[in-house]
Amino acid sequence: MNWKLLLLLGVALAGAVSAGLWLFEGPDKTIDVTILHTNDVHAHYDPFEPWGEVMQGGVAHLATAVADIRGDERNVLLLDAGDQFQGTLFFTVGGASVVADVMNAVGYDAMCVGNHEFDSGSATLAELIAQADFPVLSANVDATADADLAPGVLPFALYRFDDTPVAVFGLTTEYTAVSSSPGPNVVFLDAVATARETVAQLEQVGIGIILALTHLGYEQDLELARSVSGIDIVVGGHSHTLLGSVEGSEGAYPTVVTGPDGDAVLVVTAQEWGKWLGRLDVSFTPDGRIASYYGEPVFIDAAIPADDAVASILDAYRPAIDALMTQTVGGTDVVLDGERDAVRSQETNLGNLICDALVWKTANQGVTIAIQNGGGIRATIPAGDVSMGQVLEVLPYGNQITILTLSGTQLWAAIENGVSQVASGAGRFPHVAGARFTYDPNAEPGSRVRSVDAWDEESESYVPVDLAATYRVATNNYLADGGDDYSALTEASDRYDTGWLLSDTFAEYLTAVGNVSPQVEGRITAAE
Repeated sequence: MNWKLLLLLGVALAGAVSAGLWLFEGPDKTIDVTILHTNDVHAHYDPFEPWGEVMQGGVAHLATAVADIRGDERNVLLLDAGDQFQGTLFFTVGGASVVADVMNAVGYDAMCVGNHEFDSGSATLAELIAQADFPVLSANVDATADADLAPGVLPFALYRFDDTPVAVFGLTTEYTAVSSSPGPNVVFLDAVATARETVAQLEQVGIGIILALTHLGYEQDLELARSVSGIDIVVGGHSHTLLGSVEGSEGAYPTVVTGPDGDAVLVVTAQEWGKWLGRLDVSFTPDGRIASYYGEPVFIDAAIPADDAVASILDAYRPAIDALMTQTVGGTDVVLDGERDAVRSQETNLGNLICDALVWKTANQGVTIAIQNGGGIRATIPAGDVSMGQVLEVLPYGNQITILTLSGTQLWAAIENGVSQVASGAGRFPHVAGARFTYDPNAEPGSRVRSVDAWDEESESYVPVDLAATYRVATNNYLADGGDDYSALTEASDRYDTGWLLSDTFAEYLTAVGNVSPQVEGRITAAE
């Protein structure tokens, strides 16, 4: 049993008893709660205008929407399901401080730890926790051995509505161990098993309204709801899933799942980047059952006035951002495609260009092949001048270049891993230079790759990879460390960490070659 959870439970419930919060002492009427939520904001704090769409998002506009709802409703919870870190220059220049400043100003009540909260190591997450006016939650993150995080990540939080306690507990994807940089002292426990233990302990002391705030992904949220009794609502993130009665929706908002005890469980999520503010209005019976509900995400656009106080917080970070944004490093005659769905499922000209830069930088080290994961490509660059700021938006993680010596078998295995989760849009999808490959997306994972060819300078043509030969391969240090399950890369016979930043290398390459116009040229072929 988790001693830390028990300790916190005892302290929290001692306060609850003294305040008269026991569920059976609450009112006989229904308890009405409005749940507002965001997820996968990734520091997209300014409004933005996707190609062919209206201007949308913007945390100052979201803050107004939240304030208006709080003015109309009595019992409101504002929750974030993780991944506030990374994605724009606000985080590049402001780190944990800008996240805390923004979320405090908007008035969040709790946040779940997302996988990207570990991208800069546990110390940066600890900085957020220290500055936040709200609890940062995850019941399945065991950070007791981490000096920075040990006192900070809480398993759950309690709130009082109409003299009735409501519990919110957090869950973080176990995949964080390989998809981010938590360090060796942070352990991710099984999410479902942890949920069962946490819910049982909360129910044992009389708490009947329980919300799971998760960063697991929509399909995993549905499975959690089906598997664990006692959860009333799952507020999720991680998969960037859009729900509701809008074009492109992947399901109903809320999605209603029958739990193992036969009770309905409401599952909600709000896509990404602050485009939507999820809103779920629920009435609970005195014994904690859902009596009625209604929900629909609120689209955040310019029709909602901006909150001046929040806008001023962002303005304080703009001088540093502007300095980055104004440094021109090159130009492109074509749009460089870094759209999430594209880079996680197919060859794109931007993926090709980044990999070309990797080979260019490391050619004097004998490198002939490069691999870059699509999940590490975070933005599109329009045609025209390219600034350093745009480069940092595309490659925000501070990854460095690592050179590996791989056998043909290991190279094949790495590409096999890269295409193993195409259907789910996993970030491991591989972009390449100096090589090409063909795979069958309908074959079983692990047996999808049909061919891998390497560029041969002597014949100036692609030739089949020799499984017994060795190849010098450049990649980012995240993949070299086995991130995104690239375990084949950790088996390299030789490794050299160059210390060169991938973002700097990409900028140098753009400067060196002048205007670029990369194409999709058949490096990756999906064949049935």
